[in-house]
Amino acid sequence: MAQLNFGGTLENVVTRDEFPLDKAREILKDETIAIIGYGVQGPGQALNLRDNGFNVIIGQRPNSLTWDKAVADGFVPGVSLFPIEEAAAKGTIIQYLLSDAAQIAVWPQLKPHLTAGKALYFSHGFGITYKERTGIIPPADIDVILAAPKGSGTSLRRLFLAGKGLNSSYAIFQDATGRAKDRVVALGIGIGSGYLFETDFKKEVFSDLTGERGTLMGAIQGIFEAQYNVLRKNGHSPSEAFNETVEELTESLMPLVAENGMDWMYGNCSTTAQRGALDWKNKFRDAVSPVFEDLYKSVASGEEAQRSIDTNSQPDYREKLEVELKELRDSEMWQAGRVVRSLRPKI
Repeated sequence: MAQLNFGGTLENVVTRDEFPLDKAREILKDETIAIIGYGVQGPGQALNLRDNGFNVIIGQRPNSLTWDKAVADGFVPGVSLFPIEEAAAKGTIIQYLLSDAAQIAVWPQLKPHLTAGKALYFSHGFGITYKERTGIIPPADIDVILAAPKGSGTSLRRLFLAGKGLNSSYAIFQDATGRAKDRVVALGIGIGSGYLFETDFKKEVFSDLTGERGTLMGAIQGIFEAQYNVLRKNGHSPSEAFNETVEELTESLMPLVAENGMDWMYGNCSTTAQRGALDWKNKFRDAVSPVFEDLYKSVASGEEAQRSIDTNSQPDYREKLEVELKELRDSEMWQAGRVVRSLRPKI
């Protein structure tokens, strides 16, 4: 394990150089990794592990779209694809990658198969951190571990195929076997992490829920809407408003930030852009800081978790969600986005 200095703060990280893929394979050579769920994270992690030479099986509900997707991805019913309980019985490491709501619903069926010495793996700390609310309380004689890619399963897979990696956090909630750390780090390397940084289940879920509601999704959409609407109200066309709000950010500037940092991006923009960005950033920071304080308090209190549990478990949740997504999809801004994307040059 290496220690990296982040502006005076030391963090424990694991890199591929110090923990190569061959070492991960050796540690997990006798393990059967049962991935429960083939929705958001399941496909990316399963395919990367399989391609890296690990023994992977899938547990999924038969006659479902995700079962069919697993078949299309090369998993064979009765060989490497099984109903959830059968896969859990066969696995020595259970990667519990269902949605938070589905984890709660399936837990009574999964728990009997968590026998002594197995490992229960998460990619989100929700179920364990809020265990009094979710009812997900693991047996004391198994390892409980987490490796959380900092991005979607789709991104994890795309970066893997491009020969790159998506950074992940890792955590140990329970080490019953004395092998929990080796297991979780090997799995983190196996799923294609760029590097792994240490955290705990509570910090992972607090940062994750804050990020999703904040700069990763909620805040950025709110900022997009605010700027787009101001431009449109002042006579700018949908194309101009969308390009200045979204397209230039995602296609031009954010890739530069990802490569070299915000300071480099500032330094390589026009002097007019530099001056304006530096002059206005503090005003935006000060305006939104109280919102982020409220958001974090809501996450830490469990209010956000309870809201998710209550709404996501409703039988008509998917129908209500589709109504909200349709409203977003049909908004003028994202209709403009579809047109703009269609006009991007084809390579």
